[in-house]
Amino acid sequence: MSPDLPFHLAISQSVAKDPRYHPLAYEFVRDALHVAVKHFREGQEDPHVTGQQVLEGVRLHALAEYGPMALTVLNEWGLERGEDIGNIVYNLIETGYFGKNDADSIQDFTGGYDFGVAFTAPYQPSSQNRVKQ
Repeated sequence: MSPDLPFHLAISQSVAKDPRYHPLAYEFVRDALHVAVKHFREGQEDPHVTGQQVLEGVRLHALAEYGPMALTVLNEWGLERGEDIGNIVYNLIETGYFGKNDADSIQDFTGGYDFGVAFTAPYQPSSQNRVKQ
């Protein structure tokens, strides 16, 4: 992350270039990235996480912050699939706010999980909850 560019300016630049996502989506993804780093890389020298690990951070953070409303909130901000998270991450990379490794690719955010299932299944009755946590 760049200490030179304030986050609110990185968001403004990103939204001006790509208006598909609400500014709050950028804040959420930044916070979810921190969750992923804590979950996967805590105590390690290199805090880098993969796209799929960021997606897991998104899932954990959304469920913790918004509970049964997670899917509704994310959809309201334009976040409907892993590729949307990747677009936000790469928009922030283009501003210089986030960095990336040479091996990183926006395709790292493809796949993962179905948002509809990931954010609603934990709140279904146990007989209907077939998703592994």
